[in-house]
Amino acid sequence: MKKRILPLLLTLGIVSLLLLPYSSSAASTSSKIDQQLAELRKKQAEAKKKANEVESQISEVKSEKEQETQDMNVLIDQLNDAGKKLADLNNQIDTVSVELQDNAQQLDDAVERVESRDQVLKSRLRLMYMNGSVSYIDVLLSATSFSDFLNRLEALKSIVNQDKEILEANQKDRDTVAVKKQETETQLVLVQQLYAQADEVRKELQVKEKEKEVKIASLTKKEKDLEGITEENEKMLIQYAAQEATLQAKKRAEEAAAAEARARAKAKANAKNNAKGGSSASVSNPFSYSGGKFGYPLAVKAPLTSDFQIRVNPVTGQKNEFHKGIDLGAPKGTGILAAEDGVVIVASWWSGYGNAVVIDHGNGAWTLYGHIRNDGTLVKQGDTVKRGQKIAEVGSTGQSTGFHLHFEVRINEKPVDPKPYLR
Repeated sequence: MKKRILPLLLTLGIVSLLLLPYSSSAASTSSKIDQQLAELRKKQAEAKKKANEVESQISEVKSEKEQETQDMNVLIDQLNDAGKKLADLNNQIDTVSVELQDNAQQLDDAVERVESRDQVLKSRLRLMYMNGSVSYIDVLLSATSFSDFLNRLEALKSIVNQDKEILEANQKDRDTVAVKKQETETQLVLVQQLYAQADEVRKELQVKEKEKEVKIASLTKKEKDLEGITEENEKMLIQYAAQEATLQAKKRAEEAAAAEARARAKAKANAKNNAKGGSSASVSNPFSYSGGKFGYPLAVKAPLTSDFQIRVNPVTGQKNEFHKGIDLGAPKGTGILAAEDGVVIVASWWSGYGNAVVIDHGNGAWTLYGHIRNDGTLVKQGDTVKRGQKIAEVGSTGQSTGFHLHFEVRINEKPVDPKPYLR
């Protein structure tokens, strides 16, 4: 019995000695990869922190811009009101100017009438002066008959009434023209004052409007600069994700090679011990997407609310923005499913995507799931997932105006239209 055990122990000892250098080397390589992953994730965390800070600054700038825009709209309304007021004042000035012309004409006509009446009165005074003063009584007593008396009386009445009417008409014309002229001149002065005041208001509003335009232009520039920083940060995060995927693949390859070496050594030991050949074990890369359809990324079918295309950003209003994926509208909390087997290379807040998950499916194929609700991410970086596995829940974090899943397919880090992969 002891004779049988001794060769077995020797064989196991030899196998252990054979495996020790490789195992030590594999452990060393794996340790280095883990260290590189740790350093990479530290850089990712720093980049994500910077991205969050930029997103916060963008939100502040947008809020400030929205307030400035609201103030601008108020100013525009004030300008419109001032414009209407100026138009009304101009109409009043035109009306008063016409009235002044009419009054001037009426004044000229009245002056002519007064002068004409004055001429009549003056003619009668001259006649009376030249013929001597004759009283109305003398005229009546000079009548030759009663009929002549009555005629003379009517004539005198007519003369007196005519003189009275002339005097009253003259006085009335003078008074009316004087009052109307004074009223019109007063009104014109008032309108001119109002016009001057309104003009000052208009100039002040124009100055404020210009200030607002300059401010909004400055804020827009700052917003674009911050969005540029965000784009650069997103590129950096993509690079980190690519490095993460490379290191994960390298680690899997090392683990597979170590497992295969152990299997070969074990088979060799078994062959020596049992005097027969053993089969060598082979561990293939489980993440080697080679084409075909992905699984639907939601637990329920959902409408397509935004396509893979150039569009106007619904949050920032930026024109000609390229939408890198598709949006599937779904209620908050709807399950998000892995489209294919793979390893999670991102599971955190990621720029405008909000809470996001990125899965590496091998051969350069990634899928991205964005706007996950807070506390709705069910996987972590480095996890392996299966097709159809629930990885998160629908939310509206990041640059989002409503609950939906933003789904992307990336081939060699470049976004492609996801629809053909789902049909």
